[in-house]
Amino acid sequence: MLVHALAFGGGFVIMSLELLGGRVLAPYFGGGIYVWGGIITVFMASLALGYLLGGKWSLRSPSLGRFAGIFLGGALLLYPLVYFAEPAMNRIFMAVADPRYGALAASTLLFVCPTAMLGMIAPYSVRLLVRTKEESGNVAGRLYFISTAGSALGTLGTSFYFVLWWEINTILNLLTGTLLLMGATALVVSRLHR
Repeated sequence: MLVHALAFGGGFVIMSLELLGGRVLAPYFGGGIYVWGGIITVFMASLALGYLLGGKWSLRSPSLGRFAGIFLGGALLLYPLVYFAEPAMNRIFMAVADPRYGALAASTLLFVCPTAMLGMIAPYSVRLLVRTKEESGNVAGRLYFISTAGSALGTLGTSFYFVLWWEINTILNLLTGTLLLMGATALVVSRLHR
C-alpha cells in the first residue's frame, strides 16, 4: 500500500512540476506552442532516462530504504530551482536569440535532473511489488494506473488552483517538501520493518 501511495505522489509531483515549468518560462519566452513543445520534450526525454535508470537501479538489492533515496534525491535536485531558476532564465534569455531554442535550453537546464530522478520511481515501484513473474503485468498495470491518477490530479491541482493561490517559489517549496515527506516516510517504514 505504501509503495502505491508513493507512486501516486511521485506522479503528482512530476506533472505539477511540468505545468509549473510553463509558468517559469512564460515571462521570458511566452506561452506559445514552442515553449510547451520544449517543456514536454524535455520532460518526456527525462522521464525516459529515469525509467531506464530506475529499472537498472532496481536490480541491485531493491528495498524500501533505497526507494526513499529516489524521493530524497528528487527533493535535493528540485529545491535549487527556487534560487537558480530566475538567474538561469535571465542568462539564457540574453544568450539565445531564438525563443524556441531559448525555451528548450531553459527547460533542459532546469528540469532534466529532477525529472529524470523522479522518473526512477515507476520502475523501482514495480520491482518492489512484483513477487512472481506471472503477476508482473497486473502489478505494473495497477501501479501505472495509480501513478497516472496522481499525475492527473497534479495537473488539475496545479493548473486550476496552485498557480492561483501561490507564487511559483511557494509551489516549488511545497513540491520539495512533499518529496522530503514521502522519502522520510519510506525511510522510517523501512527501518521499522527490519
